[in-house]
Amino acid sequence: MTAPQRSGRHTPAGEQTVSQPEQATVPAGHILPRTPRELFESLPPTLCLPAETIDGNLTVSPSGIPRHGRIAMRLAFALLPVLEEHGWESFVGNVDVCIEGPRDTVVPDYCLAPVDAPLRGDRELLSSALILAAEVVSAGSMEMDRATKPRIYANGGIPIMLIIDPIASPPAVTVLSDPADGAYRTMTHVQMGKPILLPSPVGFDLDTSIFL
Repeated sequence: MTAPQRSGRHTPAGEQTVSQPEQATVPAGHILPRTPRELFESLPPTLCLPAETIDGNLTVSPSGIPRHGRIAMRLAFALLPVLEEHGWESFVGNVDVCIEGPRDTVVPDYCLAPVDAPLRGDRELLSSALILAAEVVSAGSMEMDRATKPRIYANGGIPIMLIIDPIASPPAVTVLSDPADGAYRTMTHVQMGKPILLPSPVGFDLDTSIFL
């Protein structure tokens, strides 16, 4: 009796073979994304993980650790009087922001914007409309939050960037403002626990001890 023929190559005992995957076919009329930006736009709105396109790279990040979210929420609560005074609204890590010019997409840990801030499409706030963007530094985001995001936000014309850095030694808070030519020209840096001024148009003395 002839043994049935098996596809694939022979391997020594104990090894496994991996069959070659079938070549994917693209439905007629469907165009595959060619850039990170096009891939981002093809993502379903129900995606639960933050997706960002920065400097030609698409990054999908897991949710932050509890301390990360706690700090962002404490900032949101602290700035509630500012929202009520100016009629603004805020978002805690759940809104896409389109950086005008390069059309990078970022998801700040916290941001302030007018209620009628213009959108790109129906899912992204335009960066020029934002009043403030804040990032909480974590072990996996040090370079991004301390160096890359300031450049991106300054290029996008966001007046104020707040960097809350609980993993610095000692923990610190930095306010960047007055953006021009892809950089913030004014910086204020304090050890966490001391007050720091969020300049105009916010005009608020922030007690950073709430982050400890």
